[in-house]
This record gives sequence, structure tokens and C-alpha cells, in this order.
Amino acid sequence: MTETETRNHHAGKRLNGHLMAESSTVEDVFDDTYKEKDGPKPPMRLVWRNIILMALLHVGAVYGLVLLPSASALTLAWTAMYYIISALGVTAGAHRLWSHRSYKASLPLRVFLAIANSTAFQNDIYEWARDHRVHHKFSETDADPHNATRGFFFSHIGWLLVRKHPDVIEKGQKLELSDLKADKVVMFQRRHYKLSVVVLCFMVPTLVPWYFWGESFAVAYFIPGLMRYALVLNATWLVNSAAHMWGNRPYDKTINPRENPLVALSAAGEGFHNYHHTFPFDYATSEFGWKLNVTTAFIDLMCFLGLAQDRKKVSKETIIARVQRTGDGSVRSG
Repeated sequence: MTETETRNHHAGKRLNGHLMAESSTVEDVFDDTYKEKDGPKPPMRLVWRNIILMALLHVGAVYGLVLLPSASALTLAWTAMYYIISALGVTAGAHRLWSHRSYKASLPLRVFLAIANSTAFQNDIYEWARDHRVHHKFSETDADPHNATRGFFFSHIGWLLVRKHPDVIEKGQKLELSDLKADKVVMFQRRHYKLSVVVLCFMVPTLVPWYFWGESFAVAYFIPGLMRYALVLNATWLVNSAAHMWGNRPYDKTINPRENPLVALSAAGEGFHNYHHTFPFDYATSEFGWKLNVTTAFIDLMCFLGLAQDRKKVSKETIIARVQRTGDGSVRSG
């Protein structure tokens, strides 16, 4: 984003300030006072452990695809269900609840979402939410963990294969994270994260089909285990990469995030990204309700059951005003 675009973008946010002040938090609103440091960029340092593990995971996932015809219908159904659970642990949990505080969840729901989050193995909730707040606050700058201006590969998976830029670390350490530290569910998961991942991301999805309906161990390990895990990872990564590059920008044409319905479909509703970066506090991350948005339907169901409450939502009048002021004039993707 150019300096002029940044000024225009945040002039828009100030015009919308009344709602932002009531419904958002300082930690997930872009900080236009940040300036990238002059001079050469720090050298890129590869993390070979991550490179090797990610390569092995994707080889295993491809082998899982080869094994698909030999899997039973029950195993395929189990894989699909576990995929949805894993996705919700990220989307309804780490993202919309703990990163943006866009709704409130009861203790039983927070426990479920923490368990679901461990099945997704994308760093513990505390670290995920911290890095995501940094992403919003310093989007598309050196302080953005998966800065999309560095290209598709970097914003998709490359950022996990190298050491973080020093500014990412610096800004993350300065964030206000007292809400996360005060949440006993978040901190319990953080303390026991490695064990929870071994059990919930790998052992449970493998052992259930093998033990309960006699699926072969190889099929159970490579399909609901590795293939499902790799698909959830890539669906999440597409929000950071594809949804920052391809699609329309009906809400704010001065920022990179786009409306991408294919990403929304694969990532349980997280592809309405121009809307989300314009209104990060909205629990639905979209103005179109349940359309291509399993996560919004899930949160609404939890509210109906009395397990969640206080969903934050942008008014229709505010959306229309923002579209007219900063949108690109395109027909929205929802």
C-alpha cells in the first residue's frame, strides 16, 4: 500500500470512527503511524526443520489422495467431519472469538473451540491470536507476519519456513494481550499444546476409524490424519495469500484484501476479506449471513442454544456509506 493509499484508507476508518470505537479494539485496527525502516532488509533465515516437516506432510497428503478410493464411506464421512471441527477451531475460535472478540462464548463452548483448535495444529490460540492482531494492525508491511506484498508463496506458506522479520517480533511483544492471558482455557491449552496436538490432530483421527470400523491403519493415518490436516492448513493459508490478491474490493479499494468466494467456501466463510479488514469486529466477517459461511451459521447456532452471546455486527447503513465512500464500485461476491 502506498503512503497516499494508507492515508486515504485510514481517513475512511476515522469517518467510521463512532462504530469502531463502540465495537472494535485498538489491537485489530491498522496503525498508520508505523513506518518501515530505511536501509537493506534483514537477511532471510530458513527454518530447515519446518521446511522438512512441511514437505513430508504434503507428500503424505498426496499419498492420502491416492488412497481415497480404498477408504470406506465411514472414513470419508469422519474425515469431512473432522475437517469441519478443525476449521471451526480456527475460524470460530482463534480468529473470531479470541483474536477479534467479536462475540462472547460460554465456558463449554470455549473448551470445545480450544479442543477443535488443537485438532488444526496452527500454533496455540494465544500465539495465533497475537500474530493475527499484528497482521491486522500492520497489514502488508514488514511487521505483518505473512505480508502479501512479498508474494503468493511467502504469504501462503513461506512465512512459516523462515524466521520472522524483527518488526513482527517487536510489534507482537508490544500488543495488549491481557484478555488472552486472563482466559484460563487459552492458557491451559498453551501449557499443554504439544500433547494436545499429538492426541487430537494425529492420534484421534487415525485411531477412531482403525479401531471402531476396521479401517486399515494406513488409510486412517494418511486420509483423516495427514490429508485432512494439510487441507485445513492450506484453506487457512489461502485467506492470507489468495484473498489478499484476487477478487474485488467493494468496501475499501485502498487495501489489498479481497472478496474471494472460493476461499470463503474452502475456509468455512473466511474469504470475504475486504469486508473483514474494513470491519474486523464483525462476528460474521461478511454482510451475507450464512452464504458460504459455515462459521457464521455455527456461531448463530451457539447463540440459539445459549452457549454464545453479544455478537458484534455492522449496521446496514454503515456498510452502504462505506461502500459509497471507499468501495471500488464492483458487484459484491456474496
